[in-house]
Amino acid sequence: MKTTKKTLQILIALFFTGILTAQTVTGKVADNLDVIPFANVILKDNQQKIITGATTKNDGTFELKTNQGNYILEISFLGYKTFSKTINIKGNLNLGTLILRENTEALDEIVVKTEKRILERKIDRLVFNVEKSIAATGGNGVDVLRVTPGVQLQNNTLSILGKGATQILINGRLSPLAGDELVAFLSGLSASDIIKIEVITNPPAKYDASGNGGLINIILKKGTQNSWKNATSISYNQNKYNFTTITNNFFYNKNKVSLSASINANKGNFENLEGIVIEYPNNLWDIDIAGKQQTNQLSGRFLLDYTLSDKTTLGVQYLGNTTEPNIDAVTTSNIFDTNNNLEKSLKNVAQNDVDNNNHSVNFHLISKLDTLGKQLSFDADYFTFTSDRNLDFTTEQFDVSDNSNGISSSALNISNQKIDNFSSQLDIDLPLKKINLSYGFKASFTNTNSGILFFDTLSGSPVLDSNQSTNFKYKENVLATYFSGNTKLNDKLTLQFGLRFEDTKTTGISADMNQENKNNYSKFFPTLFLSYAKNDNNNFNFSYGKRINRPNFRDLNPFRFYINDNSYSVGNPFLQPSFSDNFEISHLYKNKWNTGFSVNITTDGFGVFFNTDISNQDQIVTRENYFKKYTYQLQESFSFSPISWWKTQNDVRFLAHITVLTKNIDADVNDGIQFYAASNHTFSLSKNTKLQANAWYSSFHNDGLFSLGQQFHLSLGLQHSFKNNIKLSMLFNDVLNTGSLRDYNSTVNNIDQSYRQNASSRNFRISLSYNFGNKKINVKNRIFSNNDEQRRSN
Repeated sequence: MKTTKKTLQILIALFFTGILTAQTVTGKVADNLDVIPFANVILKDNQQKIITGATTKNDGTFELKTNQGNYILEISFLGYKTFSKTINIKGNLNLGTLILRENTEALDEIVVKTEKRILERKIDRLVFNVEKSIAATGGNGVDVLRVTPGVQLQNNTLSILGKGATQILINGRLSPLAGDELVAFLSGLSASDIIKIEVITNPPAKYDASGNGGLINIILKKGTQNSWKNATSISYNQNKYNFTTITNNFFYNKNKVSLSASINANKGNFENLEGIVIEYPNNLWDIDIAGKQQTNQLSGRFLLDYTLSDKTTLGVQYLGNTTEPNIDAVTTSNIFDTNNNLEKSLKNVAQNDVDNNNHSVNFHLISKLDTLGKQLSFDADYFTFTSDRNLDFTTEQFDVSDNSNGISSSALNISNQKIDNFSSQLDIDLPLKKINLSYGFKASFTNTNSGILFFDTLSGSPVLDSNQSTNFKYKENVLATYFSGNTKLNDKLTLQFGLRFEDTKTTGISADMNQENKNNYSKFFPTLFLSYAKNDNNNFNFSYGKRINRPNFRDLNPFRFYINDNSYSVGNPFLQPSFSDNFEISHLYKNKWNTGFSVNITTDGFGVFFNTDISNQDQIVTRENYFKKYTYQLQESFSFSPISWWKTQNDVRFLAHITVLTKNIDADVNDGIQFYAASNHTFSLSKNTKLQANAWYSSFHNDGLFSLGQQFHLSLGLQHSFKNNIKLSMLFNDVLNTGSLRDYNSTVNNIDQSYRQNASSRNFRISLSYNFGNKKINVKNRIFSNNDEQRRSN
């Protein structure tokens, strides 16, 4: 009855105040971690009579209209202490962000069930609420990304479709891992520990401008105040070989201390098959590579936050990883004449020992300057990465009758790389009456030292080849500043804008060549976002952003890294960054149907360039700035539940790739149209048993120097939940074995090449997980100030 009476008072107050000339009071409601939608906001007079009221929107904002005067503002939400503040209204008033405090005693006795949407469109990102997608449960971090709309994970390369390779943030911090190491880490991360994934195709000015592919932010769960939680899982993966993954995550929050820690370990092997066909003028090379690659990996994360006062929190975070992705590979090269008759064969046996280590330490401080949302945040980061690689290989020749003609070459290739980076960043949030402003500064200093020693071991004793040995040093200093703002232009239109300035100075020194390359450049990077909420069912968004893509540090190193004695990869110290302009427009209907169109324009683009030395018949992998590219994309994604026990999520896209050469090279360039579709289905067989069927398809298409064959990936999963928080999951991945990279073709210097790779795409996984402790969760976000440098270290 009290609730009914209170609601009736609010409705009556709203009716009478709406017909008077009123002032507007706006603000945003949040806790220490995120915004709070559907909170009750009311104004009372001095006699505690309700004058007007409203509830906060999905983004936590509210708007009230009333006459001038003194009022008591009260904000309440289940599980939080009621916020009360006396305000004086003389004109339109923006209260900024108002923070609610948890009422842990109430939470201990109340269980709340809410229906959160699977997809949420915010002004600058698409949010995938993993908890609401049963298709993402029962697996690991890799499985979640496979069903995230617009995200592709293929052959250990993660990308946003139509944008290229992307950066990964974990709890707002960029992971220092990439490629195989990143996939190994995500495979050890339980999907049950992920609360949501943010796909940021056009990042705002606060983030580093680096990376054409946007950002993917994986946000992990965290125990609430006066709680603890532990999650343990073990998984077994079978392909031709097998490997095991064990992960444990622990969370603890008590009084002023917040602690989270995780450790993940992989042990075992998987099969990695590669192949390339090269058509020379006088013969054809058919090369098959059969590799057995280790998954040995150990990683851990440690985060400690301490609340000094109600306004100030400081903390430290450590993230470390050691991997040994050693590869034992046998490369068989069959050489045919122009009549397709076998001339000879080469058998290359290689042992590649790899030892990668990285350590990241972050210190952060957050200080709230007032109760209206003014806030100062400071981060200081140190990051170090080392990689040692020893490649020992021999090549033996065989005639057409498979008789050995002896060993033709034998070598030992030793390479190492060390990267050190120190970064610091200061961010200030400054909410004003009509606009919320933020600005900040960043300084980043990077030093890398890379070397290679090449020994000819054909004689039985290693002999140093100075012509193929080198040392390379690289320094990069980046100073950046930014400002951004957001405001509601009216009840339906929201504006967000920003401008980032980055000044970059680089120096590359090749010791053996006695060569120094310097590059200095300063650039502005604007961003603009507009959101129009026509009504509760229709939301329109437009965004623009300019970004820079700096080369990875290894790509700048001019040394040769040999794959075998006929194939090697070489860096390019003259490689320049590329720039991209990104335009997007989208329409979200009922938070289920998302229609979008985007244009991505990349200038001075660089990429892998497959070249050949016809005289020596060597295959050379290098990097060049050689193109300008236009990518147009039309997409439609939707989710629905046709019947109570069937939930489905779907994504359909058409892409047009148009490439213009900006360098005089002898290569075929073709424009292409690509069709992409993904469909994920979850069937509830019973209360505790669920079946998953996930599939995606990519058509044959041309893209610049390359064409790519069609691919189809189908996976089937089964999950059963037992009592005592135990879950058993099984997954059959790439059932038809048609989802791997194939027919990756190019023509350079009139030489046709066709590449393929299959890193055990078809496999079976079974996993068992056990959770215990407090089930309440919240979200914790911190970001490394040297996130871009960590990405480029791989």
